[in-house]
Amino acid sequence: MKKDFSELKLRQLDAALSRCREAELPARPSSGWIKAIREALGLSATRLAERLGVTPSTATRLEVSEADETISLATLRRAAEALDCELRYVLLPKQTLVSTLESRATALARQQMASISHSMALEAQATPPEIVEAQTRSLAESLLKGSRRTLWREPNLDKSGR
Repeated sequence: MKKDFSELKLRQLDAALSRCREAELPARPSSGWIKAIREALGLSATRLAERLGVTPSTATRLEVSEADETISLATLRRAAEALDCELRYVLLPKQTLVSTLESRATALARQQMASISHSMALEAQATPPEIVEAQTRSLAESLLKGSRRTLWREPNLDKSGR
C-alpha cells in the first residue's frame, strides 16, 4: 500500500511538473523580476521601499541581490507582495522524475553487471552481450521495484549510508 501511494505521489508530481514545463515560462530578466515589474508599473525605488518598510538603498540592494541570485526566498516573497504579485517557486527537473529513476536504476544495473561480466570474463566464462543486456534490464527493473533510497546510495558507502 505504501509503495502504491509513493508511486501515485511520483506520478502526480511528474504531471504537475509537466504542466510547468509546458507553460514555457519566460527566463528571469537580467535585472531581476523585482526591478522589471517595478519599472513596468512606473513605481520608483523610493515608493517600493515605502511599501516594504525599508530604506530606498535597502530596496535597491534587494533588487541587486535578486539579479545576483543571492536573495532569500522570504525576501523575494515580501517584495512580490509589495508589488501585488505572487511568488511561484519550482524546481523543474530536466527530465521526468520517472525517467530520472529509470536512468539511475539502469546506470546502477550496468555498473553491477560490468563488475560481474568482468569477473566472468577473467574466468573464461564470458556471457554474450545480448544476455548481459537482458540481465541488466531485469536488474534495473528489480531496483525500481525496491526502495528508491537504494538507488541513491553510493556503492562505496557502508550499510549505514555513511
